[in-house]
Amino acid sequence: MKIVVLGGGASTERDVSLRSASAVAKALRQAGFIADELDPKDGLQAMDNLPKNTIVFPVLHGQNGEDGSIQAELEKRNLPYLGTDSQASANCYNKWKTRQILVAAKVPVANGELVTERTYRNSELAKRPHVLKVTEGGSSIGTYLVRDPSRVEQSKVDEVFSLHGEAVVEELVEGTEITVPVLDNRALPVIEIRPPEAGEFDYENKYNGASEEICPPVSIDEKQQKIAQELAVRVHKTMGCRHLSRTDIIVRPDGSMAVLEINTIPGMTDQSLFPLAAKVAGTSMVELVKQFVKMVERDYKLS
Repeated sequence: MKIVVLGGGASTERDVSLRSASAVAKALRQAGFIADELDPKDGLQAMDNLPKNTIVFPVLHGQNGEDGSIQAELEKRNLPYLGTDSQASANCYNKWKTRQILVAAKVPVANGELVTERTYRNSELAKRPHVLKVTEGGSSIGTYLVRDPSRVEQSKVDEVFSLHGEAVVEELVEGTEITVPVLDNRALPVIEIRPPEAGEFDYENKYNGASEEICPPVSIDEKQQKIAQELAVRVHKTMGCRHLSRTDIIVRPDGSMAVLEINTIPGMTDQSLFPLAAKVAGTSMVELVKQFVKMVERDYKLS
């Protein structure tokens, strides 16, 4: 069976996507599959005449990867692919839509508001410790954490709004940050994320190894871990995700939780959290991609 791994693209997360795609393609080959890598930045013409039953693995992060656009192109071509469909991907990629769907389903999230650069300063939430998040994006790009509202750095605010005309301002929820990968409607082990001292879990720290990822976590007990896993599966299903996702959560000191966001195409590099959780669960990268293939074959009735 031939598998086409899409990696790269033109988003701000291109480099990480290329690394993720390379890791996935390598594991697929080790598993005995024929795996070709394709960069959508060069166009999608190569996908127009693929052999029957070719499976596509989109391993694209950010715009044109997780926002539903590449999924829509695959659906137009009737190509079986790994991951969430185009409409649900678009909903998950938009942080405001995600909030609206989760709130309607009574999933716990931080208090939040949709703002423009003009309305941001007058927001009541912006007058307290908060997080300003670009409406569409991933990998912590376009996220500005403000602990002291009297010392807002305008350059960082400008950076967020330069990426998108609107942003979400949320109350800053203090506690233990965790992430829970979900594979085929089953939660993998919980990962605790510890940013470097005097730092945050931002894009740079996420991929340069400065942050610490602990799996299983040490700051929350087994009961809390189980609750977090159940919550991640609930988010996965509520948002209409398929095959895989990863939900980021804050656990407050009192044990209550707030969902931060969901990722429909988690990173797959050697420093990424999804493969780490799978490994702790006893699933190697090679076994993980085999499961990916089986899920696509099952859902598209290819075998």
